[in-house]
Amino acid sequence: MATIILLTLSNIFMTIAWYGHLKFRDIALWQVILTSWLIALPEYALQVPANRIGYEKFTAIQLKTIQEVISLTVFCIFSVYYLHEKLKWNHLAGFVLLVLATVLIFRK
Repeated sequence: MATIILLTLSNIFMTIAWYGHLKFRDIALWQVILTSWLIALPEYALQVPANRIGYEKFTAIQLKTIQEVISLTVFCIFSVYYLHEKLKWNHLAGFVLLVLATVLIFRK
């Protein structure tokens, strides 16, 4: 469970770092880059231990798959509530297919 929590927190920081600036188009690019790097620093401090802890139970492929599903979930929530974008049926259908891919990856 620690891996999932750390990966979720990590992805929240990274999503903010990568996409949070999109609402502030009037800020200079160099300032956006610097701010994004500062926001991304805690992401690494969470991601590295998440993978170290998770690798005791999961394979690297499984860890990456977990990370991608968490990343897409965090991004969907972020894009709806922060960027005020709408999720369309094809976005949700694609997400369902990714979840099915995850199930396939975790099959023994």
